[in-house]
Amino acid sequence: MAHLRSRRRAALIVPLGIALAASVGFVPGAATAAPNESPAPVSAKAAKDAPVFAYVVNTRTDRKTLAYVKKAIARAGGSVVVTHEKIGVIVAHSSNPEFGKQIRDVRGVQSAGATHTSPLKAAGTTDDGKAKLLSKAEAKALKRSAAPGAEPMEADQWDLRAIGADKAAKINPGSRNVTVAVIDTGIDDTHPDLAANFSPSQSASCVGGKADTSPGAWRPSSKDSYHGTHVAGEIAAARNGVGVAGVAPGVKVSAIRVADPVDELFYPENVVCAFVFAAEHSVEVTNNSYYVDPWLYNCKDDPDQKAILDAVNRAQLYAQKKGAVNVASAGNSNHDLDSDAIVDTSSPDDSTPVPRTIDPHECLDVPTQLPGVVTTSATGVQNLKSIYSSYGKGVVDIAAPGGDKFQIPADTPSKNGRILSTMPGGEYGWLQGTSMAAPHASGVAALIKSTHPKASPAEVQRLLKKQADRLECPSGPYDPDGDGDVDATCQSGGKHETSFYGSGLVDALDAVKKK
Repeated sequence: MAHLRSRRRAALIVPLGIALAASVGFVPGAATAAPNESPAPVSAKAAKDAPVFAYVVNTRTDRKTLAYVKKAIARAGGSVVVTHEKIGVIVAHSSNPEFGKQIRDVRGVQSAGATHTSPLKAAGTTDDGKAKLLSKAEAKALKRSAAPGAEPMEADQWDLRAIGADKAAKINPGSRNVTVAVIDTGIDDTHPDLAANFSPSQSASCVGGKADTSPGAWRPSSKDSYHGTHVAGEIAAARNGVGVAGVAPGVKVSAIRVADPVDELFYPENVVCAFVFAAEHSVEVTNNSYYVDPWLYNCKDDPDQKAILDAVNRAQLYAQKKGAVNVASAGNSNHDLDSDAIVDTSSPDDSTPVPRTIDPHECLDVPTQLPGVVTTSATGVQNLKSIYSSYGKGVVDIAAPGGDKFQIPADTPSKNGRILSTMPGGEYGWLQGTSMAAPHASGVAALIKSTHPKASPAEVQRLLKKQADRLECPSGPYDPDGDGDVDATCQSGGKHETSFYGSGLVDALDAVKKK
């Protein structure tokens, strides 16, 4: 499954008929064209039957440069899939094994590289573990025991109470003028808890790098591709007496599907398309519960990974410029993103991983560590960092409920420490992961935007952090699984910030009460 922040960092558990870096670069070839010259044409014979790779080519944004580079791409044996003119990113395909190196030497090209390490097939999240569906019997039992005025399954939503979202909904459930775009595996917009709040006009599939807005293109490829639907419910499941409630049940959600239907990975060209689409369709918040495949960390000294960093960063900055707050999950590897070194054993994940040691200050988790992105760590019911959640002083901005099987709520019917939300086919399920934490932060950001409609993305982020409930570092050794080993070390920073929780736990009630 794609590298969802829940993909490897979240686990789902529900039965409800529920209806849930040393761098290693792989680029074919080595010869280059003379500097600032168009590469020599590639013969049809040389290209025949050769594997096709996808590339991002990053250039200046003036029309003359873009036109020149597109001609150079053709001469090098490439074909242009889409040109994002506003940010100077061209997505191209080529079977020329020397394409990347040749294009990097073309005048006006600032970076270029392959986005896959294996050929394109015919035709990435952050959960920690598999989802568990809620059975029909369990669902009926929850409905029978529901408190007056609450959603049928809300008693099991300890996460809403942890951030005051249940109380906030009585004051302001969120504005219909605010949309959160879920950049993910797609959303089942027919789900009874999502249909009323879904925005088809702001939805699309970006698989392949080009937006497809045809009806239903934004839906998941299969019922097993449940990640985006689960995330959407956490943000904006309606308070309609049906199942669960979202953090901001009055706002709209849209789906921008980026998961490849073959391997469920989140390739760079798809994510670039998603941010650009969100920017150009008046989205106020984007939720990013994944990391960009195929590299868990993208290193600046590798030409391919550098191009990926450049392309995705241009796109997410464009979304910010157009008014979107970009919220992302911190990851489920329990990595210290401010440490001197991290061992990455999973990259590249679209071919054969090669273990490498990286410096997280030079090799970045994308989009998590990009400038201006709201990086969110996960907590459990005890307001303690979830055992899987990555962290880092100066990296994590905020914390939010993501669930943890080692932190068990005492006051819920199911006694389940994970997060309950919507699943494809009208079902519900449990998951845990920083993939679940990010949508809680996105929901609160949407409530802030509802309360302060003229607030800029930077102002929304400032309020998100200012209103957060401070969480201090654990007083003793951090050992949530009780095995006697210290699983991580929390550091305190300035202004009451910590490496585990950033500015603290998001607060939905303050988001709607404080003007």
